[in-house]
Amino acid sequence: MPTFSNGSLALLLGASFSAAAGMAHLACIVIGPPAYRFMGAGEHMARAVEAKQLRPALVTLAVAGILLIWAAFALSGAGVFGPLPLTKWALVGICAVYLGRAVAFPLIKSSFPGNSKRFWLVSSGICGVVGLVHAYGTVSLWRML
Repeated sequence: MPTFSNGSLALLLGASFSAAAGMAHLACIVIGPPAYRFMGAGEHMARAVEAKQLRPALVTLAVAGILLIWAAFALSGAGVFGPLPLTKWALVGICAVYLGRAVAFPLIKSSFPGNSKRFWLVSSGICGVVGLVHAYGTVSLWRML
């Protein structure tokens, strides 16, 4: 069994978080309006799903795809498989997006008025933790990336 450094373990954890978030988004598409409501996406999104509009599924699929790509970059950085192009800089960008999302929610929440307060607090807290985990792994492994 390979031995992983703390930085690699952090990126493995970060990859797990990103993959889980991606799968949760895909579950919303499969489950439908109750999942959108549970995840706090807002009544507007849930009603759009009920009305069989395509936009919620496309947005959710795009977010899921991005999160799963981020998981792949974290796995690459952790050394689970060979390097992906620009892994080091992709991880820096991923950290920046997660941490930016965690702290910027007061500035962006007015653009998404249907999202619940619970959604903003929970998702921002999760983004902060995931961003810090990715940042720790990225900084720890910087010379090897």
